[in-house]
Amino acid sequence: MPTLFDPLTLRGVTIRNRIWTSPMCQYSVLDESGVPGTWHLVHLGGFATGGSGIVFSEATAVSPEGRISPRDTGIWTDEQRDAWKPIAAFVEEQGAVPGIQLAHAGRKASTWPAWGFEDRSGTVPAAEGGWRAVAPSALAFEGYDVPEELDAAGIEKVVADFRSATRRSIEAGFRIVEIHAAHGYLLHQFLSPIANHRTDEYGGSLENRARLLLRVVAAVREEAGDAPLFVRFSGSDWAEGGWDEHQTATVAGWAEAAGADFFDISSGGIQAGIRIPVEPGYQVPFAHHVRSTSEVDVSAVGLITTPQQAAEIVESGQADAVMLARELLRDPHFPLRAAHELGGAIDWPPQYLRARWRD
Repeated sequence: MPTLFDPLTLRGVTIRNRIWTSPMCQYSVLDESGVPGTWHLVHLGGFATGGSGIVFSEATAVSPEGRISPRDTGIWTDEQRDAWKPIAAFVEEQGAVPGIQLAHAGRKASTWPAWGFEDRSGTVPAAEGGWRAVAPSALAFEGYDVPEELDAAGIEKVVADFRSATRRSIEAGFRIVEIHAAHGYLLHQFLSPIANHRTDEYGGSLENRARLLLRVVAAVREEAGDAPLFVRFSGSDWAEGGWDEHQTATVAGWAEAAGADFFDISSGGIQAGIRIPVEPGYQVPFAHHVRSTSEVDVSAVGLITTPQQAAEIVESGQADAVMLARELLRDPHFPLRAAHELGGAIDWPPQYLRARWRD
């Protein structure tokens, strides 16, 4: 089995190690333009200098109505694309692979940012910069406004938006593209029977519920060229009658046939009020199930906080890589520290060499 510090090559893109920066929403486009700025350069650049193999952007909206909040980043305009260029370039200059997560929030769109509005929750009113969300069915996420059910034209627009966002992402210098189909956002809403009550070709059977995702995968694959294509799934809704690891494994196999290369397995997010038994590595079994059942490459995420834990996940074959989020916020140089503690080989930025641990 590989170690945390073995490289991994996908479609000719070589990733220097298997400790990767997970997408993390920042809600930091304060002018609500979708254009990333200095915060995003410093935030993402720090993970690259810290040794991460891939540095993923936050969930980046493919359309204005696809934003989780008015302060999200986007890539539906050329101005946004051009603002991403120096960020992707800096990440790559540090030896990491820049990746972008393309997202549409669906019925969880137009919500108050996670910081700066502590007294506000739910849907942002139109008078205060919000908009009407769209979804597979006119079913509200608890505490949010009822969304508009997507019609045929709306579904075609979603596919087209992912396609054009992919083209701009490649032009911006991103080397990996990830489709966000997890955490209760639009593509997950189509997959899950909890949020999808449609009776047309996009609802009902698993094949129908997966239809939009597979169309998006095919469109993104066409635009991405030789760039590796990731899909993030929620491995489970943690709710009876919802999406689960068995459906995830099946659809991952279909997505691979449609052009996806790698699967990022998380969980949850489809509805409020679900009690998830959180513990270290609690989502790793979902990644392992998908990997072993569908024989696809996967990463694991969720309360992975120590080098030893991360190494065990990869070296035992439960996943091909680990994604870190909150632990990297606490320690952006986690990969450098992990290499020291585990005896792995990793390159340090030359500016930081004087701080490298010595035996």
